[in-house]
Amino acid sequence: MNRLLVRWLINAVALAVAAWLLPGIYIKGQPAWMAVAVMAVIFGLVNALIRPLLKLLTCPLIFLTLGLFTLVINAAMLWLSSWIARQLNVGFYVDGFLPALLGAVVISIVSVVLSLVFHEEDDERRRSRRR
Repeated sequence: MNRLLVRWLINAVALAVAAWLLPGIYIKGQPAWMAVAVMAVIFGLVNALIRPLLKLLTCPLIFLTLGLFTLVINAAMLWLSSWIARQLNVGFYVDGFLPALLGAVVISIVSVVLSLVFHEEDDERRRSRRR
């Protein structure tokens, strides 16, 4: 349960950074933190349910492009998440494929960095429990 909460928080921070940095991704309407929190849940569910199937179906293309097609899949997941959020009136918008692609890169970088930080803290806790 703790890992799920940390993963959700990392996604929320990464989405907020992407919205802050990129002009094609923005938050409108309700409080920004609420839109980002709900979008993080939507984004997490889309990544957990649809992304593996899409990666399986495009496996040859991912192989041929040496993994670069994964960026396109990540952009599609962000764009789909934005579309779902728009249908639910969440207030998180991605204006097209190029902002989705750039957003996917930013979200990936922020997620990796934060995952490394939180993973190190998690490892420290495990080591201290063993002693």
